[in-house]
Amino acid sequence: MSIEGASHLTMVTKSVSLRETVTQALRAAVISGEMKPGEVYSAPTLGKRFGVSPTPVREAMLDLAKEGLVTSMPNKGFRVTEVSDEDLDEITALRLLIEPPTVRAVTPLIDDAGLDRLRGMAGDIVAFAGTGDLIAYTEADRKFHIEILGYTGNKRLVTLVSELRGQTRLLGLAPLAANGTLRETAMEHVELVDLMAAGKAEDAERLMRDHIGHVRTDWAQGG
Repeated sequence: MSIEGASHLTMVTKSVSLRETVTQALRAAVISGEMKPGEVYSAPTLGKRFGVSPTPVREAMLDLAKEGLVTSMPNKGFRVTEVSDEDLDEITALRLLIEPPTVRAVTPLIDDAGLDRLRGMAGDIVAFAGTGDLIAYTEADRKFHIEILGYTGNKRLVTLVSELRGQTRLLGLAPLAANGTLRETAMEHVELVDLMAAGKAEDAERLMRDHIGHVRTDWAQGG
Protein backbone atom coordinates (compact mmCIF):
# COMPACT_ATOMS: atom_id res chain seq x y z
CA MET A 1 0.00 0.00 0.00
CA SER A 2 1.33 3.42 -0.92
CA ILE A 3 1.27 6.25 1.57
CA GLU A 4 -1.72 7.61 -0.34
CA GLY A 5 -3.61 4.53 0.78
CA ALA A 6 -2.75 5.27 4.37
CA SER A 7 -5.65 7.70 4.50
CA HIS A 8 -7.53 4.83 6.07
CA LEU A 9 -5.04 5.04 8.96
CA THR A 10 -4.88 1.30 9.48
CA MET A 11 -3.45 1.59 12.98
CA VAL A 12 -6.25 3.79 14.39
CA THR A 13 -7.78 2.78 17.72
CA LYS A 14 -10.08 4.74 19.95
CA SER A 15 -7.41 4.96 22.63
CA VAL A 16 -4.83 6.46 20.26
CA SER A 17 -4.81 10.16 19.39
CA LEU A 18 -4.84 11.34 15.79
CA ARG A 19 -1.37 12.79 16.26
CA GLU A 20 -0.02 9.47 17.53
CA THR A 21 -1.77 7.56 14.76
CA VAL A 22 -0.30 9.81 12.08
CA THR A 23 3.12 9.61 13.76
CA GLN A 24 3.01 5.81 13.70
CA ALA A 25 2.00 5.72 10.04
CA LEU A 26 4.61 8.29 8.99
CA ARG A 27 7.34 6.53 10.97
CA ALA A 28 6.46 3.26 9.24
CA ALA A 29 6.44 5.01 5.86
CA VAL A 30 9.95 6.36 6.48
CA ILE A 31 11.32 3.03 7.71
CA SER A 32 9.74 1.05 4.87
CA GLY A 33 11.13 3.48 2.32
CA GLU A 34 7.75 4.61 1.03
CA MET A 35 8.88 8.10 1.99
CA LYS A 36 12.15 8.34 0.13
CA PRO A 37 15.46 9.19 1.87
CA GLY A 38 16.63 12.68 0.97
CA GLU A 39 13.24 13.86 -0.32
CA VAL A 40 11.35 16.78 1.20
CA TYR A 41 7.66 16.41 2.12
CA SER A 42 5.33 19.22 3.14
CA ALA A 43 2.69 18.89 5.85
CA PRO A 44 -0.14 20.13 3.57
CA THR A 45 0.74 17.57 0.89
CA LEU A 46 0.93 14.71 3.38
CA GLY A 47 -2.26 15.95 5.03
CA LYS A 48 -4.11 15.59 1.73
CA ARG A 49 -2.80 12.07 1.32
CA PHE A 50 -3.98 11.12 4.80
CA GLY A 51 -7.25 12.96 4.53
CA VAL A 52 -6.46 15.10 7.59
CA SER A 53 -5.49 18.72 8.17
CA PRO A 54 -1.81 19.68 7.99
CA THR A 55 -1.68 20.33 11.76
CA PRO A 56 -1.50 16.71 13.05
CA VAL A 57 0.90 15.88 10.22
CA ARG A 58 3.17 18.80 11.15
CA GLU A 59 3.05 17.78 14.82
CA ALA A 60 3.84 14.17 13.87
CA MET A 61 6.77 15.23 11.70
CA LEU A 62 8.15 17.30 14.56
CA ASP A 63 7.98 14.16 16.72
CA LEU A 64 9.88 12.25 14.03
CA ALA A 65 12.43 15.06 13.82
CA LYS A 66 13.18 14.50 17.52
CA GLU A 67 13.84 10.84 16.67
CA GLY A 68 16.18 11.84 13.86
CA LEU A 69 13.99 10.34 11.14
CA VAL A 70 13.43 13.67 9.40
CA THR A 71 14.94 17.15 9.40
CA SER A 72 12.87 20.31 9.44
CA MET A 73 13.42 22.48 6.36
CA PRO A 74 12.12 26.03 7.03
CA ASN A 75 9.40 27.10 4.59
CA LYS A 76 9.73 23.82 2.70
CA GLY A 77 8.73 20.90 4.87
CA PHE A 78 10.63 17.93 6.23
CA ARG A 79 13.52 16.06 4.65
CA VAL A 80 13.74 12.31 5.25
CA THR A 81 17.08 11.47 6.87
CA GLU A 82 19.37 9.27 4.81
CA VAL A 83 21.04 6.28 6.48
CA SER A 84 24.32 4.91 5.14
CA ASP A 85 25.28 1.26 4.75
CA GLU A 86 27.73 1.74 7.61
CA ASP A 87 24.88 3.02 9.79
CA LEU A 88 22.77 -0.02 8.94
CA ASP A 89 25.68 -2.35 9.70
CA GLU A 90 26.10 -0.78 13.14
CA ILE A 91 22.36 -0.82 13.88
CA THR A 92 22.06 -4.45 12.85
CA ALA A 93 25.10 -5.44 14.93
CA LEU A 94 23.54 -3.86 18.02
CA ARG A 95 20.19 -5.53 17.44
CA LEU A 96 21.91 -8.90 17.04
CA LEU A 97 23.63 -8.40 20.38
CA ILE A 98 20.34 -7.62 22.10
CA GLU A 99 17.33 -9.31 20.56
CA PRO A 100 18.27 -12.98 19.95
CA PRO A 101 19.50 -13.64 23.52
CA THR A 102 16.55 -11.68 24.86
CA VAL A 103 14.12 -13.93 22.99
CA ARG A 104 15.82 -16.95 24.53
CA ALA A 105 15.60 -15.41 28.01
CA VAL A 106 11.92 -14.43 27.85
CA THR A 107 10.59 -17.60 26.20
CA PRO A 108 9.86 -19.28 29.58
CA LEU A 109 8.15 -16.09 30.81
CA ILE A 110 5.42 -15.84 28.17
CA ASP A 111 2.11 -17.34 29.29
CA ASP A 112 -0.67 -18.74 27.10
CA ALA A 113 -2.45 -15.40 26.90
CA GLY A 114 0.76 -13.74 25.78
CA LEU A 115 1.36 -16.41 23.16
CA ASP A 116 -2.17 -15.98 21.83
CA ARG A 117 -1.60 -12.24 21.60
CA LEU A 118 1.67 -12.75 19.74
CA ARG A 119 0.02 -15.23 17.37
CA GLY A 120 -2.58 -12.63 16.50
CA MET A 121 0.10 -10.02 15.90
CA ALA A 122 2.10 -12.45 13.75
CA GLY A 123 -1.04 -13.16 11.74
CA ASP A 124 -1.50 -9.43 11.11
CA ILE A 125 2.09 -9.18 9.84
CA VAL A 126 1.51 -12.03 7.39
CA ALA A 127 -1.76 -10.50 6.22
CA PHE A 128 -0.21 -7.07 5.60
CA ALA A 129 2.70 -8.67 3.77
CA GLY A 130 0.25 -10.52 1.54
CA THR A 131 -1.62 -7.35 0.59
CA GLY A 132 1.56 -5.32 0.15
CA ASP A 133 0.53 -2.83 2.84
CA LEU A 134 4.08 -1.81 3.74
CA ILE A 135 3.16 0.94 6.19
CA ALA A 136 0.88 -1.35 8.19
CA TYR A 137 3.38 -4.23 7.84
CA THR A 138 6.25 -2.16 9.25
CA GLU A 139 4.21 -0.90 12.19
CA ALA A 140 2.81 -4.37 12.98
CA ASP A 141 6.33 -5.81 12.84
CA ARG A 142 7.57 -3.13 15.25
CA LYS A 143 4.77 -3.84 17.72
CA PHE A 144 5.44 -7.60 17.58
CA HIS A 145 9.13 -7.25 18.39
CA ILE A 146 8.52 -4.65 21.11
CA GLU A 147 5.86 -6.89 22.67
CA ILE A 148 8.40 -9.70 23.04
CA LEU A 149 11.09 -7.41 24.44
CA GLY A 150 8.58 -6.05 26.94
CA TYR A 151 8.67 -9.35 28.82
CA THR A 152 12.12 -8.40 30.09
CA GLY A 153 10.59 -5.61 32.16
CA ASN A 154 13.56 -3.50 31.04
CA LYS A 155 12.16 -0.23 29.71
CA ARG A 156 15.56 1.06 28.64
CA LEU A 157 16.15 -2.03 26.52
CA VAL A 158 12.76 -1.66 24.85
CA THR A 159 13.37 2.04 24.17
CA LEU A 160 16.84 1.38 22.76
CA VAL A 161 15.68 -1.30 20.33
CA SER A 162 12.70 0.81 19.30
CA GLU A 163 15.07 3.68 18.50
CA LEU A 164 17.41 1.37 16.58
CA ARG A 165 14.51 0.06 14.51
CA GLY A 166 13.43 3.63 13.82
CA GLN A 167 16.85 4.45 12.40
CA THR A 168 16.68 1.55 9.95
CA ARG A 169 15.61 1.95 6.33
CA LEU A 170 14.06 -1.08 4.65
CA LEU A 171 14.07 0.10 1.05
CA GLY A 172 13.75 -3.42 -0.35
CA LEU A 173 10.29 -4.19 1.05
CA ALA A 174 8.32 -3.04 -2.01
CA PRO A 175 9.90 -5.45 -4.52
CA LEU A 176 9.71 -8.27 -1.96
CA ALA A 177 6.00 -7.59 -1.48
CA ALA A 178 5.49 -7.54 -5.25
CA ASN A 179 7.10 -10.93 -5.83
CA GLY A 180 5.57 -12.62 -2.78
CA THR A 181 8.83 -13.07 -0.89
CA LEU A 182 7.79 -10.70 1.89
CA ARG A 183 4.92 -12.96 2.91
CA GLU A 184 7.31 -15.89 3.17
CA THR A 185 9.57 -13.84 5.41
CA ALA A 186 6.58 -12.68 7.45
CA MET A 187 5.83 -16.31 8.25
CA GLU A 188 8.99 -16.31 10.37
CA HIS A 189 7.00 -14.44 13.00
CA VAL A 190 4.49 -17.30 13.15
CA GLU A 191 7.33 -19.83 13.35
CA LEU A 192 8.95 -17.84 16.15
CA VAL A 193 5.77 -17.92 18.25
CA ASP A 194 5.46 -21.67 17.65
CA LEU A 195 9.03 -22.20 18.87
CA MET A 196 8.43 -20.12 21.99
CA ALA A 197 5.17 -21.95 22.69
CA ALA A 198 7.08 -25.25 22.47
CA GLY A 199 9.67 -23.95 24.91
CA LYS A 200 12.42 -24.18 22.28
CA ALA A 201 14.26 -21.10 23.47
CA GLU A 202 17.55 -21.80 21.70
CA ASP A 203 15.79 -22.44 18.38
CA ALA A 204 13.85 -19.21 18.85
CA GLU A 205 17.13 -17.39 19.44
CA ARG A 206 18.60 -18.78 16.21
CA LEU A 207 15.52 -17.85 14.21
CA MET A 208 15.57 -14.30 15.59
CA ARG A 209 19.23 -14.00 14.61
CA ASP A 210 18.44 -15.08 11.04
CA HIS A 211 15.38 -12.83 10.98
CA ILE A 212 17.30 -9.70 11.93
CA GLY A 213 19.93 -10.64 9.36
CA HIS A 214 17.38 -9.85 6.64
CA VAL A 215 17.80 -6.16 7.53
CA ARG A 216 21.19 -6.13 5.83
CA THR A 217 20.29 -8.43 2.96
CA ASP A 218 16.85 -8.55 1.37
CA TRP A 219 15.07 -5.75 3.23
CA ALA A 220 17.67 -3.00 2.90
CA GLN A 221 18.30 -3.35 -0.82
CA GLY A 222 16.51 -0.58 -2.67
CA GLY A 223 15.92 -0.40 -6.36
